[in-house]
Amino acid sequence: MIALIVSGVKKATAGTLEWDYQAQGEPIETVGEHLAIINSDGNHVATIRATKVDVVRFADVPTEFALAEGEGDLSGDDFRESHRRYWSRVEGLTITDDTQIVLLYFELVSRAEG
Repeated sequence: MIALIVSGVKKATAGTLEWDYQAQGEPIETVGEHLAIINSDGNHVATIRATKVDVVRFADVPTEFALAEGEGDLSGDDFRESHRRYWSRVEGLTITDDTQIVLLYFELVSRAEG
């Protein structure tokens, strides 16, 4: 995913409100906030700026978001199918149409040197 962000393809990301934010004690990002992108080695590789933040029902994730996420989903339906599968099978979460999803849109501000 880092390569998609650094190349400018990925311009959005999603997380579950309950498990990715509330359970972790993480605040929802705010428009204008700068976020560091860290690789698996713990190195800063890029900085992004939040441009839009929405909290929506899983059933209501729009096609606009799926396209901005840049992960191959071509519509809201594609997003829901692939993310329900990921969050359920890999993360072990129960995702329903009413699960609250945080949609974070962003722009790439800078790439780290090296």
